Amino acid sequence: MTAILSNLQAVRRAVADAATAAGRPVDAVRLLAVSKTFPAAAVREAYQAGQAAFGENYLQEALDKIGALRDLPLEWHFIGPIQSNKTRAIAEHFDWVHGVDRLKVAERLSAQRPALLPPLSICLQVNVSGEASKSGVAPQDVAQLANEVARLPRLRLRGLMAIPAPADDPAQQRAPFARMRELLATLNAQGMRLDTLSMGMSHDFAVAIQEGATIVRIGTAIFGARDYGGEQ
Repeated sequence: MTAILSNLQAVRRAVADAATAAGRPVDAVRLLAVSKTFPAAAVREAYQAGQAAFGENYLQEALDKIGALRDLPLEWHFIGPIQSNKTRAIAEHFDWVHGVDRLKVAERLSAQRPALLPPLSICLQVNVSGEASKSGVAPQDVAQLANEVARLPRLRLRGLMAIPAPADDPAQQRAPFARMRELLATLNAQGMRLDTLSMGMSHDFAVAIQEGATIVRIGTAIFGARDYGGEQ
């Protein structure tokens, strides 16, 4: 058994256990394997172990991997910050984008999404902890941006994404995830049909699942340690 296969099995068990403990179906939570900084060979190995959805932060690195793995039916998620000059390549090569926090970026993705491809799935990034160092729309501005993005052609608004500030206290850890769940519920009560809460990483995915996460983003627990700190 390879390390990646063993790690994936352990992560899947942990995600399933967290869903069961939260009283949710196991299949209500999808695992997004964050493959940034890891080579195409590692992604191929994870695919052979049953993983098909992968998250990337760095565009050129991601494009190289996408090209090298075109023989596999993979689902690619862009989860990094989005610069305006990168939107065309993102619109052309990815299935999901998790970090939209400006209408201008959404408009460019919509205009540049090839007509032959399905609509690009979009999550709005919310700066739920109000950190100056983090990207994301403020919680009070989510509804306005959501309504603007939902009207754009070639995009499908799926839900919300967040990277809350780290917290050791369980209550403090849980509060921002609960806020995200409430924001999604408010949007759906206003007539939207959103189905996605992208939140939770290696250190806090169990709490995120308790509060309704439908996608958890896990990298080092699957692929091993990176050369630098910090992980989505």
